[in-house]
Amino acid sequence: MQVAEVVGRVLHGHGARHVFGVVGSGNFHVTNALVAAGARFVAAAHEGGAASMADGYARTCGRVAVLSVHQGPGVTNALTGLTEAAKSRTPMVVLAPEATSPRSNFFIDLPALAAAVGADFHRVRATHAAQDASAAYRAAARGATVVLGLPLQVQSAETEPWSGPAPVVAPTPGAVPPVEPLLAALRAARRPVFIAGRGARAAREPLTRLADACGALLAVSAAAKGLFAGNQWNLDVAGGFATPLAAELIGAADLVVAWGSTLNMWTTRHGELIPPSAVVVQVDSDPAAFGVNRPVDLTVAGEVTAVAEAVLGRLDAHTTGTTDAGWRTPALAQRIRDHGRWRTVPYRDESDAATIDPRTLSVALDDLLPPDRTVVVDSGNFMGYPSMWLDVPDVAGFCFTQAFQSVGLGLASALGAAVARPDRLTVAAVGDGGFVMSATELATAVRLALPLLVVIYDDAAYGAEVHHFGPDGHPLDTVTFPQTDLAAIARGYGCDGMTVRTVDDLEPVRQWLAGPRTWPLVIDAKVSSAHGSWWLEEAFRGH
Repeated sequence: MQVAEVVGRVLHGHGARHVFGVVGSGNFHVTNALVAAGARFVAAAHEGGAASMADGYARTCGRVAVLSVHQGPGVTNALTGLTEAAKSRTPMVVLAPEATSPRSNFFIDLPALAAAVGADFHRVRATHAAQDASAAYRAAARGATVVLGLPLQVQSAETEPWSGPAPVVAPTPGAVPPVEPLLAALRAARRPVFIAGRGARAAREPLTRLADACGALLAVSAAAKGLFAGNQWNLDVAGGFATPLAAELIGAADLVVAWGSTLNMWTTRHGELIPPSAVVVQVDSDPAAFGVNRPVDLTVAGEVTAVAEAVLGRLDAHTTGTTDAGWRTPALAQRIRDHGRWRTVPYRDESDAATIDPRTLSVALDDLLPPDRTVVVDSGNFMGYPSMWLDVPDVAGFCFTQAFQSVGLGLASALGAAVARPDRLTVAAVGDGGFVMSATELATAVRLALPLLVVIYDDAAYGAEVHHFGPDGHPLDTVTFPQTDLAAIARGYGCDGMTVRTVDDLEPVRQWLAGPRTWPLVIDAKVSSAHGSWWLEEAFRGH
């Protein structure tokens, strides 16, 4: 059996069920082997789109994604999406054919490329093909983005047939880390707040039980939005997207426990959100994450669920913050119900005859769309509006492509999310700049007949630069654009396309939602640019 066929069978045997990519000579045989084994191949228009699709798929369903690309330019075309995945610790295997001779026009230094973007690198050997492919998949399943080098001359070599995966041996439970200092901090606190990040996405149940036991309020980083959806003590996203009430309450905390969050500048508003008097604890499975963004008072090295369970097992509820000194009161619960969502915060509607206020647009969409939804947000000036005003049902319902802060990844990521969760409506929220960068993948969406809603927050500019440089009097000709009929571009790809300038213009969305939804709908929302986004002002402070 040839190595390429063995690799395909191994990956499918370990659980790979979807493969995203663009096929060329270098990845033709391994891709066909995956399909022959039973995997579904999703052909993208461009390798960059394929990488983002695989990323969005894995984030939404939690399974390992497989990306298959051509050697050389196929890999480099996928590099931005691959970098976003690696920085997000997305479980992904990248099938990267390798021209190993430096004389080849396809040659690139794959190990160096992987290292440069924070991905792991594995290489398949002819004599150990099955073991090497298995090792790559297992590394991805542990939360790594893995570039799997497939040397061209090795792929066609003969090797031993693969007889199936070895029996899964249950991992031996590791030693529970010392939690007594954290336990003491929880017992001493009267106003504790938990901030859960990407590393806590699977830990809703133990964290909510622990929060109930010690009287903590619950918040998340943007990457974990939806984790505590429906909980009465949920403050939603901390940092730049925090509601005024959330900022007030986090700012009054005497203990902040970061669960799987590095408390970066976005989550802490450059450190200004957490009061200097608060004790700050960081719990993470990776000790290298401790203190990388701000000093912390206490660290606990361990997987979030295991640490939370260990603390629960030792916690004496009679000595925690659930006493009268705690802040989980009926009055506070009512304040969170009344003011804990952005749509309950008053604002002055800045819509005019030609444009709609992006907040008004987002509120109207939140009312129109079914609750069972997946919201995927691209990067750009607009990104706070869908992130803050659109609710999601759970942590799998929100995909935030901000680890690399690249504009243009959201649309393709949404296609991957739609493949992962066809039972939910997938909403891609993009800016006009990001849409134009990635519109080619609408051809993929139409071909797959995906029930995808694309909302373009169209301010005819790279709005982040306008809001950042405009107040200083700089010329903005390089970052502003003439009005463009983006709905017509969408119709050219075979989507339904509509232009929105008022809330009344959204009525066709209601009709599309009520129909079979067998093709994508693209909304070109002409949004007002008068309302500046403070989250971008915060972002530019870090550059």
